[in-house]
Amino acid sequence: MKNILFIISIVIIVFSCKNDSKLSEEKVETKEEIVLPKLEPNRYNVAFLIMDGTYNTELTAPFDIFQHTIFREGIKPMNVFTVANTNDPITTFEGIRILPDFNYLSDELPKIDILVVPSAENHLGKDLEDEAMINFVKQVDKEAQLITSHCDGAFVLAKAGLLNDKVSTTFPSDIDKMRDMFPTLDIRKEVLFVHDGKYITSAGGAKSFEAALYLSEFLYGKEVAQQLAGGLVIDWNVDNVPHLVIE
Repeated sequence: MKNILFIISIVIIVFSCKNDSKLSEEKVETKEEIVLPKLEPNRYNVAFLIMDGTYNTELTAPFDIFQHTIFREGIKPMNVFTVANTNDPITTFEGIRILPDFNYLSDELPKIDILVVPSAENHLGKDLEDEAMINFVKQVDKEAQLITSHCDGAFVLAKAGLLNDKVSTTFPSDIDKMRDMFPTLDIRKEVLFVHDGKYITSAGGAKSFEAALYLSEFLYGKEVAQQLAGGLVIDWNVDNVPHLVIE
């Protein structure tokens, strides 16, 4: 009887060891290779600069407008993608988690034709001290065809020196703050967006749609812009939107 119990004990121990080994193997985390998005050729590359605290509307409004260009015929549509300083998900101010398409600190980025800077929670504070982010914006500016900001994203452009000798605007209640922070800049009230040179700055919020539709009309013409607006049930007429274009 003792021998039988001894044999049973050995079997239980061996079986337990095998299971423990299997569990250990399952617990080993494998680092997945990061696969960068494939961008279609012969399109504008439109990068959205995101970070923790990005506001939903200033990101999703222009993203929606620009992404819908792929459904219009006879134009050069847009590849839309996000860039951040991390491969990990960022969390917007409203709590949406977004996995960035590119990490500008480590990835080889495609040429960016249009940079969009949505507003973020700390654009009046610590984000402006992020030298890597500011330098990224400066670097993109060297080759980009257009740079556009929404709401307090204008503070980032100002900090990068892109709005020197340009007319701009920002979120209405932050205009005075921007004037105090950048006293040499020409910052306008009473308008929802300003286009000066290759820079388009907007008041943000729901008016981010208007600024994005204006950019689309600038590139593609009124008919295409109205088609893009119609697809999102927006009654678009640039003449009805208070704005300023610096010739």
